[in-house]
Amino acid sequence: MTDTLRSLALVALLAFLAGCVTTTEGGFTEEASPKKALEQRVELARQYIGEGNWEAAKRNLKLAYDIDPNNAYVYEAFALVYQSTGEYELAEESFKKALNLDPNFPRARNNYAAFLFSQQRYKEAAKQLELVVKDTLYSGRPLAFVNLGLCREQLFDPEGAEEAFVRALAMDRTNSIALLEMAQLRFDAGDYPNARKYYNTYRSVVRQQSARGLWLGIRLARESGNANDESSYVLALTNLYPDSTEFEAYKRTLTP
Repeated sequence: MTDTLRSLALVALLAFLAGCVTTTEGGFTEEASPKKALEQRVELARQYIGEGNWEAAKRNLKLAYDIDPNNAYVYEAFALVYQSTGEYELAEESFKKALNLDPNFPRARNNYAAFLFSQQRYKEAAKQLELVVKDTLYSGRPLAFVNLGLCREQLFDPEGAEEAFVRALAMDRTNSIALLEMAQLRFDAGDYPNARKYYNTYRSVVRQQSARGLWLGIRLARESGNANDESSYVLALTNLYPDSTEFEAYKRTLTP
C-alpha cells in the first residue's frame, strides 16, 4: 500500500473513531428503551472495531440489527468490520445500505469513499466526497477535504487537489497530510519557495517525517544547495525507511 493509500485509510479511521464514545453506568437503572439499547450496542461494537476485535463487534451489531434492521449506523459499522476482514462485497453492500437508509450521513459517506479509494476506484470516491464536503455542519469536513484532495491527485487533477487541500488547511492549519501534499504539488509545479514554506510547516507539526516527507526534503535541500539539510534527511531516510520506495528513488539519483 502506498503512503497515499495509508494516508486516506488513516483519515477514514480517525474520522470513524472520533465518533466512538464508550460509557458505563453503575447501580440500578430502568430497563433501557429499544433505541437506547441499540445505541449502546453500536457504541460497544465501535469500541471493539477500534480494538480490532471483529467477532465481538459483529456479535454486538447482530444484537443491534435484531432491535432495528433498518438502522444506518448499524450498517455503517458492519461495513467497517467487513472492510477490515477483507469481505469487500459485503462491505460495499453495507455502505450502500447505510446511505440508502440515511443519505444525509456524512461519516458513512466519507468512510465509503475511503473504501472506494482503497479499491482504486478514485472517480467514484471523489464523487462521494464532493457530496460530503457540501455538508457545512459535518465535524469531519476538514478531513473530507483532505480525502478529496488525495482522490484528485490519483485522478491527475493537481489544480483540483490543491483546491481541496487549501480548503482543508483553512479549517485545520496543522493537518500534516494536506501540508505535505501541498508541498509536493508546489514542488512539482516548480514553485520552490511555497513548496519549502509548506514543507517547513509540515516538519513543525510531525514528530517523525514519513519517507515521502524526507524524500521531498532531500530534493528541496538539493534545489537550494543546502548540503547540511540534505545530509540530515538522507541519514534519516536511510535509517528509518531502508525498504521504502522513496529510498530506492534516492539511490537511483546516485547512479552515474
